[in-house]
Amino acid sequence: MINETTTNEKDAALWETAKKRAGFKKSLAIYCLVNIFLWAIWYFTKQDNVGEKIPWPIWPTLGWGLAIGIQYVAAYISPKSFSVESEYQKLKNK
Repeated sequence: MINETTTNEKDAALWETAKKRAGFKKSLAIYCLVNIFLWAIWYFTKQDNVGEKIPWPIWPTLGWGLAIGIQYVAAYISPKSFSVESEYQKLKNK
């Protein structure tokens, strides 16, 4: 009974991690496509912005990129660093 419960908990945790990773990949693909589109708009209309020093698409690229970075950490780094198994191994090795 205990093994079955732990197995179900591990499966639920793995399922949650898999959903986060799939969501990150989808978000990354959308980020790339939209930013390519924004930069293309800027490139083909840049003669209208002659005095502009910083291209305007840099702001959504950086802002959205920060959000993508946070989503990456939540999907790939955070589950490993805050897992019960890793904390158990740390305590066990002391």
